[in-house]
Amino acid sequence: MSLGAAEIQKRLSHDLLVLQQQLETPGAWGIAAKLMTLYGKTFPGSDGAKAANWYRLAAQAADRSRDLDARVWVRGRAAIALGYEGASLGLADAFADQAMDIDDRPSLGRLNAVMGKAHAAAIRGNDEQAWRLAREGRRIFDSVGSEDQTSDYAVPFWRMNVFLSLLAARLGNENEAMRAQDAALGELPESLPRFKTHLEMHRGLMLARSGDETGGVAYARSALDRLPPEKHSLTLRLLMEEVRSGNGH
Repeated sequence: MSLGAAEIQKRLSHDLLVLQQQLETPGAWGIAAKLMTLYGKTFPGSDGAKAANWYRLAAQAADRSRDLDARVWVRGRAAIALGYEGASLGLADAFADQAMDIDDRPSLGRLNAVMGKAHAAAIRGNDEQAWRLAREGRRIFDSVGSEDQTSDYAVPFWRMNVFLSLLAARLGNENEAMRAQDAALGELPESLPRFKTHLEMHRGLMLARSGDETGGVAYARSALDRLPPEKHSLTLRLLMEEVRSGNGH
């Protein structure tokens, strides 16, 4: 959660090479599936081939683990990654639908799937579906929200509100976006400055979408520039491109 994409990719490359020699049990496949998902997250969703290939491999590995939670989580994590980035929306929907079909019980994987699907709906302009999914996501969160604050496998209160902040910004609902941003900032650990940058950039997106594209881009660029380059993520770069476009697409 605290490292940049390049460092995560370097560490995971080593871990996956080691793990490749030890895939002899369902449990090992479950671990590999989760690490493959995180590795896929270091590639931009707009680079469809690389990110999508890793997410598919992760789903196959999870299936070999025969662990329902892993199978749902891997697909849900892929869905929210792609939906939040606004990339490969068809694939985001497909992963979300698969996750939701595998197991209908509340879980962090299902929460990620529902919120990923909500973002895809928002970008497509389907406001009613996006808000319906957001309400479903809130209900799931109330059942399964994480106490752990700083793991990529977790969805604590602040992270749920990061999801909601961008969703509301994409839907042009300033009041909902500001409410989610304030809620997230109230609990965001100081050790994770990148996510404060996310929230600032959501404000830039709101400005751009309201018609002040120049002001929105400047606001978002200023937030990104304050974050040390080694903390930058591919998601933040894609978010900057979305602010520049000014229309959420």
